Amino acid sequence: MRIILSNILAIYRRELQTYFASPFAYAIAAIFWLLSGFFFVIILLGPDGLLVQIGQRDQAGITEPPIDVPYQFLSIFLNLLGSLALFLLPMLSMGLYSEERKRGTLELLATSPVTNWAVAVGKLLGVLTFFITITLPIVGLEAIAFSASNPPASFNVLLLGHLGLILMAAAVLSLGMFISSLTDSTILAAILTFALMMLLWITDLIASGIGGALGEAIGHLSLIKHYSDLSRGVFNSSSIVLFASYVFLGLFLTAQSVEAFRFQRS
Repeated sequence: MRIILSNILAIYRRELQTYFASPFAYAIAAIFWLLSGFFFVIILLGPDGLLVQIGQRDQAGITEPPIDVPYQFLSIFLNLLGSLALFLLPMLSMGLYSEERKRGTLELLATSPVTNWAVAVGKLLGVLTFFITITLPIVGLEAIAFSASNPPASFNVLLLGHLGLILMAAAVLSLGMFISSLTDSTILAAILTFALMMLLWITDLIASGIGGALGEAIGHLSLIKHYSDLSRGVFNSSSIVLFASYVFLGLFLTAQSVEAFRFQRS
């Protein structure tokens, strides 16, 4: 077990150094910050922003029902962040194994003493850590905006909302890593990952169209349904189980894909 953990840590450090030294990764971070900041300002201060609505209510002398601005803001903003992440996460996962195939280093990984699982877990932890890092400035911006709010922002909503974003990112990156292991084209890997995420994102709509027990069962696979619950501060163990299942599925399929690659080369 100690050897496995040290192998995972070695892969994790390698991947993390790769991301923090990559201009492309910083470009993705810049796009994420730019769009997130834009939506942040629009939701709060835009023509139809929450603060404008509050000001109009105060001028009209309307006090009931009271508006919980931090909660309303987080519900809207976190859903927008989830949609934005849907576009950016495939770009982060597309090179996890595709670049290894292109450079010819995947064969070295496949035949090394390090297990396929250890490599997959290390790679996933590395890219997930990078994603969490680029979300920290957004959390800081929220903390500044809510520091003087009355009523104060709910810590549970803030915690569960960002936990949901991280769990959804882990699920998307894990499945994207598997797709990346199937091809040496990073562009193709990104497109296929995005297509899969769109399918999982609209599963709730598909389930509503089908209806019945089958529709209900399909609806439980929806990313947006479970992410929306967490972003509203609703803790549901089934959401945690679903995201964890997607993460495990991605890791398992990736390990099997690399094992098949090893078998082909032997």
